[in-house]
Amino acid sequence: MDRQPSNLKAAAWMAGWLSAMLMMAIAGREATRELDVFQIMEMRSILGLFMLYPLIYLGGGFTALKTARPWQHVWRNVAHYGAQFGWFLALTLIPLAQVISIEFTMPIWTAILAVAFLGERMGLWKNLAVVLGVVGVIIIVRPGTNEIVPGQLIALAAAVGFAISLTMVKSLTRTDSVVTILFWMLVIQSVIGLVPALAVWQWPSAYVWGWILLIAFLGTYSHYCLTRAMLHADATIVVPMDFLRVPLAALAGWLIYGERLDTFTILGAALILSGNLLNLKGAGARKP
Repeated sequence: MDRQPSNLKAAAWMAGWLSAMLMMAIAGREATRELDVFQIMEMRSILGLFMLYPLIYLGGGFTALKTARPWQHVWRNVAHYGAQFGWFLALTLIPLAQVISIEFTMPIWTAILAVAFLGERMGLWKNLAVVLGVVGVIIIVRPGTNEIVPGQLIALAAAVGFAISLTMVKSLTRTDSVVTILFWMLVIQSVIGLVPALAVWQWPSAYVWGWILLIAFLGTYSHYCLTRAMLHADATIVVPMDFLRVPLAALAGWLIYGERLDTFTILGAALILSGNLLNLKGAGARKP
């Protein structure tokens, strides 16, 4: 696999990631107009297995997908399934920009969990990142006012769930390949979601089938784009590119759904993203 450093190649793969994640947010909102979130997630996992097969074949087939840590895959995907459910549900309740802004607290919760469970050290920059992230969320959610809505709390819970999942993935990558992790994610989440999906099942219309296929494809290959970007550039270069999702989501919400972006969301998002940049700055400063 090509691992030559190239900021241009990294930017190209990140463009794929950004496009995929933004399109998946729109597809998720459109699909939930007709289908229950449980059914959308189940179809995404099952279809994703078929769509992942080319990478499985290129990686040596199913025999290369064995893992010595099955239970960590299970618990990782329990957390990821719950977080993904919350993310899709939040898309139906609050503006896109708010969902994405709150989602960007994930690196902050991941830093805390990595200290607690992976033995990483906190340090000045991580502490500042956590403080700014928490303040940013408080500004967006505004607890104690009449404006707080359940969708904001659900998005925050989803961000914490994604952080738990990511922390476990960081541990799994020490022994398992990216394709192995993706494969077991799709298998386990298909099993977890089968009964809830059958309980609410209805046959999708042709219109929604298109969105479901898009969600399955983007959900499977978006992380492949991110991984390839990481092969060509350091995280300190790649991750700040992901911050473009906030203004892009705000623009999409305005153009497609007529959503207005309030001052509190802008200020809170700015603090959250600043915290992430400080965390990256600290990571860069620790490199020899």
